[in-house]
Amino acid sequence: MFVSSSFDKTMKVWDTETLKPAEVFEFEGNVYSHHLSPIARKHSLIAVGTNNPKIQLCDLKSGSKIHVLQGHRAEVLSVQWSPRYEHVLATASADSKVRVWDVRRASGCLFTLDQHNGDKSKAASEAVNTAHNGRVNGLRFTSDGLYLLTSGTDDRMRLWNSATGENTLVNYGKVSNKSRKRRQFTVSQGCSPEFVFAPCGSSVAVYGLHTGDLVTTLRGHYNQVDCCEFHPDHQELYSAGKDGNILAWVPVLRCPDVEDDSDEDATVKSSVIPAFQDAWSSDED
Repeated sequence: MFVSSSFDKTMKVWDTETLKPAEVFEFEGNVYSHHLSPIARKHSLIAVGTNNPKIQLCDLKSGSKIHVLQGHRAEVLSVQWSPRYEHVLATASADSKVRVWDVRRASGCLFTLDQHNGDKSKAASEAVNTAHNGRVNGLRFTSDGLYLLTSGTDDRMRLWNSATGENTLVNYGKVSNKSRKRRQFTVSQGCSPEFVFAPCGSSVAVYGLHTGDLVTTLRGHYNQVDCCEFHPDHQELYSAGKDGNILAWVPVLRCPDVEDDSDEDATVKSSVIPAFQDAWSSDED
């Protein structure tokens, strides 16, 4: 199965054999984000963020909305389950806050991320316990679940210790973000070092996860890039944009140490997936 959600105020669970919805959840407002835990064995909950400040938890087994998490004061733009602890959920809202929850607890919220790490002298009174100075519309755990990356309309990305909620103070510089919807960036898995892939206009900016350095910019779309997703098994990145294209970005393979250039070229060409071979350039180039 796979799950989709839409501004038509529904979330649909699809049967991949019939390509028809097996279950439809209806909400009162637009659905901005949903996420199904990648590791859960004791629950089958889908977390859903809508234009209602309450986070909805939908149970796949019963086909009903079984619980709400209350704490935000504006629409919830992004939700993400921890890949480390199956009951831990992070949520981002237009109220400038990011909350981390244990859905088993009656009180729910474990802590709220504070960009100033509790130093009230650095924050205006209205900015206390805020993750960003604007709408928080992007969330992503690292693959090991040890860190949480957030993005806000203050043009900043921040890296947090997911266990303590501490801001690691990694400086990514200005990361343009004017989206009023969820911002879908991603983090590599299995790389050394790890990278962040973030939509940036019609390109994709690549940052060092723990250094904040801009490593490179991937250009190929003709219009705004909306989302990125990383495939850890093939070490490939996929990006989709308003130009109607989905692009696959593959890593440059290391050339083997051989003396014969012709053998080297043949080895590299044979190792490239046929779908990604260059069919446009001429041999003379």
